[in-house]
Amino acid sequence: MKTEFTPAQLADPDIVEADKILRKCVHCGFCTATCPTYVLLGDELDSPRGRIYLIKQMLEKNEPPTAEVVKHIDRCLSCLACMTTCPSGVNYMHLVDQARVKIAKEYERPLPERLLRTVLAYVLPRPKLFRASMILARFGRPFAALLPGSKAGATTPTFLRRIKAMLALAPASLPSPGAVAGSVFPAKGLRRGRVALLQGCAQQVLAPRINEAAIRLLTRHGVEVVLVADEQCCGALTHHMGDDLDALARARANITAWLREAERGGLDAIVVTASGCGTVIKDYGYLLREDRDYAVPAARVSGLAKDITEYIASLDLPPSQQRSDLVIAYHSACSLQHGQKITQLPKDLLSKNGFVVKDIPESHLCCGSAGTYNILQPDIADRLRDRKVANIASVKPDMIATGNIGCMVQIAGGTSVPVVHTIELLDWATGGPRPGLN
Repeated sequence: MKTEFTPAQLADPDIVEADKILRKCVHCGFCTATCPTYVLLGDELDSPRGRIYLIKQMLEKNEPPTAEVVKHIDRCLSCLACMTTCPSGVNYMHLVDQARVKIAKEYERPLPERLLRTVLAYVLPRPKLFRASMILARFGRPFAALLPGSKAGATTPTFLRRIKAMLALAPASLPSPGAVAGSVFPAKGLRRGRVALLQGCAQQVLAPRINEAAIRLLTRHGVEVVLVADEQCCGALTHHMGDDLDALARARANITAWLREAERGGLDAIVVTASGCGTVIKDYGYLLREDRDYAVPAARVSGLAKDITEYIASLDLPPSQQRSDLVIAYHSACSLQHGQKITQLPKDLLSKNGFVVKDIPESHLCCGSAGTYNILQPDIADRLRDRKVANIASVKPDMIATGNIGCMVQIAGGTSVPVVHTIELLDWATGGPRPGLN
């Protein structure tokens, strides 16, 4: 694709990167077949190719984003299926992230939407505040049915529709908090490794059992696990909302905390059980590439970051002798299959440990969770969830396994089949308790 950036614009490292990405695009359209919003809506501007044209025009003209551009960029899930499909290696992720930063800086959204986004960006990365908000939301859930829904086929939600979606996602009850930051879980028997386990934000409030399962499995197999003090939200949430000042500040704080822990006690890996977080942490090296003080440390942290299934596979554990006739539908989270290119490994681990693993039709399509997408774009998210649930039902599973808390919450909202994290099943197969249900 030909670009027309001026020499002055190309003095900006971000524009240089955008120029490289845009020039790789040959507008072949392969991406449209795997883009969830294009599959649903059939609008070229709701496809990666269409959005690339909009972003190119916006960046070249260096003008404030228009409402039309914002609408179509907002509808992008950042599922990254287009990157898996693209034969030219277009890094759409870095391009759309840059567009979101420009939108956040230069476009004034309606006041109700600004307030909602501000609340989400402030509350979700802070577990204590998020827990309090979930408790309050329980009182609002009975009134959610009174709020207006959307008309059939709607794609532009109202403020009240978004509040309705937010209340619907709130759980009826919350589990007890998990282990606190600073905790260390010694390896059992001969120590063969030491890792930091990302504590997460929403996950430690909604499902602390996930990290508890990871800790049991790792320590049982000789790996010491530390929950690093001073760790913050990974920054994914605000990064995808275009607030890079907040996201990069969190990244720097985490890099400092993790490398301090590595110097003190050694770390073989930073293990992540929420693949959405893992994708961003693995990208710290790129995000901070122009930071004189953090570029090298960020690249080191990105190299240490491992999805929990990656790290378990590296331990080369003997297969479980337990055999089960449970049929597991494996939902490959977008951030894992498209963002981190981890596709077969989780399924292989489950199969080797005695489970009957079934692939889901249209497994490349997003479930509609996508961070805050199911709140900010609930109509499209619901349609994607229903499509995903129907595809899951076609394989008649006893349980659904996935590697991301957002997917777990989203899918569980549309099915009675238990939804668990992959690590919970692996923990169970190797001596841990049976996973809890939805």
